[in-house]
Amino acid sequence: MVLGARRVKAEARARYAEDVEQAERLPELLEAARGAEEELARARGAGADVAQLHRLGVAYDAALTDAMRAAYARQRVLVGVRGYEDRIYRRRRLARPEVREATELAERLLTLRERHRLHGIERVPRSPVAA
Repeated sequence: MVLGARRVKAEARARYAEDVEQAERLPELLEAARGAEEELARARGAGADVAQLHRLGVAYDAALTDAMRAAYARQRVLVGVRGYEDRIYRRRRLARPEVREATELAERLLTLRERHRLHGIERVPRSPVAA
């Protein structure tokens, strides 16, 4: 081992490999979220019933969640494997333009998902229970 070189633990390498896998799926997950949003908008425009709007709203929420997680995984991949263990290294890497761009995307997706959860998922009225 070279003096000053830092060995990265196997756990950090495993987490990094998982993040690389997830980050590679980001474009397809963004497209899936866009498709789910369009389908929900079409259903609203067509006057779909509450149950269908609820189902489509939950599907859109799931698509946004998957895309958001992949975006955060992309951010961690851009920071690098050392960022899992070294917080100072991570903070310095987070300031880089390409990492800031990835962070902005992930945070926009998070905000969009939270707004959708608060105002976009139709509530299905409870059916009366037969006694």
